[in-house]
Amino acid sequence: MKLGDIHAPQGANKDRKRVGRGHGSGHGKTAGRGTKGQKSRTGGNVPPRFQGGQTPIQQQLPYKRGFTNIWSTRYNLVNLGQLAGLEAGTTLTPDNLLEMGLMRDADKPLKVLGDGELKSAIHISAHKVSESARQKIEAAGGSVTIIKTEAEPRRSKGRSEAPVRAMKARQAAKA
Repeated sequence: MKLGDIHAPQGANKDRKRVGRGHGSGHGKTAGRGTKGQKSRTGGNVPPRFQGGQTPIQQQLPYKRGFTNIWSTRYNLVNLGQLAGLEAGTTLTPDNLLEMGLMRDADKPLKVLGDGELKSAIHISAHKVSESARQKIEAAGGSVTIIKTEAEPRRSKGRSEAPVRAMKARQAAKA
């Protein structure tokens, strides 16, 4: 084999399309742009969001603005008004509230809010408690315990679990 025998395979090197070079080229006269109209003119085209002069959808609908935070934590919310009918000395945990039907999703953390009045002393364990709820519970003679949870690593919803498993394995090896 000699250097002169080496060449690119068929179709690897393609000539560029030279438009507007006469009928014989197949791209003469209108140069593949069709006849007349905004898109046939030099510099003439519209952005993808353009709706032909109609008021754009993002201006028509105010709820289309902004974004959705994919990292926000969704809580099971329980107000003190929902706990008002319980007897004194009751100990409440997320599991108890789930059985009572005051919580919907066992996977979401529990947050207690201070809307309503509390007359009996209850002992509640929750992931978060608003300051007004804490004051009302303690004023009624109850107590609040915050449940500590291990923070999950933040990652894209579409990613695999492999990096998370590797990180947990490294943490376990250190301990």
